[in-house]
Amino acid sequence: MRRLTAINSLLKRNNSLLQRHGFSQTVAQRTTSVCETETKIPKMPPFSYSPPPYDGPSTAEIIAKRREFLSPAMFHFYNTPLNIVEGKRQYLFDENGRRYLDAFGGIATVSCGHSHPEVVNSVIKQLKLIQHSTTLYLNHTISDFAEALVSTLPGDLKVVFFTNSGTEANELAMMMARLYTGCNDIVSLRNSYHGNAAATMGATAQSNWKFNVVQSGVHHAINPDPYRGIFGSDGGKYASDVHDLIQFGTSGQGVGGIVELAPGYLPAVYNIVRKAGGVCIADEVQSGFARTGTHFWGFRSHGVIPDIVTMAKGIGNGIPLGAVVTTPEIARVLSRRSYFNTFGGNPMCTAAGHAVLRVINEEKLQENANLVGSHLKRRLTLLKNKHELIGDVRGRGLMLGVEFVKDRDLKTPAKTETLHLMDQMKEMGVLVGKGGFYGNVFRITPPLCFTLTDADFLVDVMEHAMSKM
Repeated sequence: MRRLTAINSLLKRNNSLLQRHGFSQTVAQRTTSVCETETKIPKMPPFSYSPPPYDGPSTAEIIAKRREFLSPAMFHFYNTPLNIVEGKRQYLFDENGRRYLDAFGGIATVSCGHSHPEVVNSVIKQLKLIQHSTTLYLNHTISDFAEALVSTLPGDLKVVFFTNSGTEANELAMMMARLYTGCNDIVSLRNSYHGNAAATMGATAQSNWKFNVVQSGVHHAINPDPYRGIFGSDGGKYASDVHDLIQFGTSGQGVGGIVELAPGYLPAVYNIVRKAGGVCIADEVQSGFARTGTHFWGFRSHGVIPDIVTMAKGIGNGIPLGAVVTTPEIARVLSRRSYFNTFGGNPMCTAAGHAVLRVINEEKLQENANLVGSHLKRRLTLLKNKHELIGDVRGRGLMLGVEFVKDRDLKTPAKTETLHLMDQMKEMGVLVGKGGFYGNVFRITPPLCFTLTDADFLVDVMEHAMSKM
């Protein structure tokens, strides 16, 4: 504000000088207008809810307890970490009652919106009846949800195994694939992440998430990344690498854990894997449950049907829940021995999952993800055209990525700039995630109730922050 006042005073004092040299007063006024526009911070959309006063521990107390009692591997975003105490729909509130637009969704986990009443009431209703029994007894909640879940999937994907997380779902899927094919080899993608347990850490191909422990039987194919990949958007060439891996690096069979990337890649790879006697696993932990907008499941946009699908995160809107869905034939491999999961299919969690499906359908959240996500991607692309710092805008629906680079030709990761932008956007009330091997990608995965106004506010805040760099 002081800088703006100084500029205005200078313009007024020198207005006669400008006119004597052939400059009109309009030029001075226009310059003033530009300065005012540049300093105007975007206004957050209105929201009818205000949280009650917070009377819990302070941020400093929470940090101290985390350091003393929790894992030293835990980390937090931002120079000054946020103490989030409440959430409603697409908004979060800190201990001071300040509201933030949540464009991260708890890492693509909050699908319906924070504290959605349908999900909350379903959990409370079930909690009052019975919180936990065991699948050794009958309870309609688990079977009702399984039936509803299967109805969203194509082909012969009809048997559900409930778990507690995405890592656990992927571990189970990999074990089932190995048992069914009789082969230990797994083909995964470089730069992929599938979990942090024993087998899934092997399938994960980012050194940041891999400990120095035995991780056998996994072969990592070239990442079919249209932006950074060596073959650009040529899905066929990336698929040939999978073929070579199976031919020369395995015993002749393969298991494909595939993510959505280069066009034409999935159909080609599915064909290669199946010809080699393998099965295809679709990891839908983040991309499932209508997040991509055009389809309920990410793999559907590629015209393929996997043999096994894993899911978590959005399945429960934040409730710890995961699942593996496969064919009856593959499912039978677990009957060779005793397989049991104490909490998989817990009545309270599956009640939440069933409520999520109802909300997505009744509130047309898939259609909203497509509409709002398409608008948001268009606006981000326009922002890319104005700022060299943005190297790529990608994704579908409300699962978008914005990659920042120092040099577009060299694609040098702009890690420091990414962190600075995150912090500046947080100060203006917008929370985004961060990812990518180099830590230079904004992960935009908000609750699916995100609105067009929210999307505009997010981009306006990002543009304002970038204009100050």
